[in-house]
Amino acid sequence: MKNKPKALYIHIPFCHSICDYCDFTKLQYFSFMAEKYLDSLFKEIDSFNINHPLDTIYIGGGTPTALEDDLFENLLKKIYPLAKGVKEYTVECNPESLSEVKLQLMKKYGVNRLSIGVESTDDKILKAINRQHTFNDVIKAVEAAKKVGFDNINIDLIIGLPHVSKSLFEKDLENILKLDVQHISCYSLTVHEHTRFFLNNISEPDDDFARDLYDLTEKILSSNGFIHYEISNWAKTGYESKHNYTYWKNEQYYGVGLGASGFLDHLRYTNTRNLDKYNSGEYVDEKEYVDWQNDEHYFLMLNLRTVEGIDLREYERLYGQNFLNKYKSLLNKYFSCGWLIYEEERQKIYPSHDGMMTLDTILVDLFAE
Repeated sequence: MKNKPKALYIHIPFCHSICDYCDFTKLQYFSFMAEKYLDSLFKEIDSFNINHPLDTIYIGGGTPTALEDDLFENLLKKIYPLAKGVKEYTVECNPESLSEVKLQLMKKYGVNRLSIGVESTDDKILKAINRQHTFNDVIKAVEAAKKVGFDNINIDLIIGLPHVSKSLFEKDLENILKLDVQHISCYSLTVHEHTRFFLNNISEPDDDFARDLYDLTEKILSSNGFIHYEISNWAKTGYESKHNYTYWKNEQYYGVGLGASGFLDHLRYTNTRNLDKYNSGEYVDEKEYVDWQNDEHYFLMLNLRTVEGIDLREYERLYGQNFLNKYKSLLNKYFSCGWLIYEEERQKIYPSHDGMMTLDTILVDLFAE
């Protein structure tokens, strides 16, 4: 491999309960299944022979903290040799499973960032979507994490949950701000087949309402010191997700675990979601060889999600063309309406908040050129 990946994603698919909206690769938690899965996961990690320094590690799910304490420690022990010197090491958690023991274990083995699934701060809404925590559990979890020494905490919220009005979502944002965390992710509800939401005919929020909620989020969070640095993410300065920037900059990364995706050399791959296949060593389910044109499309699509935007010098180095000249008429159109911003001194083109909200339109135009 010419340029070795600097990021590792690890998927733990187990949950104690399945949320009504969730379409991630997930399984009901049973100890015997988790033990066998971790054995297979460790073999997949070993198969990559990662013997170079990594910048970021991210353990997602599912719910990694659903693992029993001994299994959770086995996982952290396995990753520990790879975690030395990493800049950012994140573990996803649910409030009800973020125990003192697990917090201490994560601190011991080098985890320095937590991502806590909250989704709503209204207890009635939480119960309605089959979450197993209350907002008081969230408060206690954040306080406990800070007490142990975690000072880089993300909170996830969902935009457009059923029965959540604009005023109720505004209250969510106010409640989260009181927690004094460093990062807030707000994802618009997507209803997938085979989820309980789909079976119960729950609808996604219409575009206008979702946009209103994103505008409200931008107004409230920006006035409280947060930067809208990616479509669904706000952070205080210096707390942007380093791991997710790997994806958004179209850089290579290892992905291991059930349903995980990775990008190595010119190959994007997705692992099987079938546990029996995975445990038998049949890890990869789909492969996509990324040719020059597809790579450019990925580059534009991913880089334009963030305020870092497109580095014009990097684009010319990779694709041998001047971006400003190639897309001149389109760019002038989007510069004039304020959706894209050109910074000549830094040689960057990046989206405004309005540009992030209309990125699909911009990309369709760019890809049609």
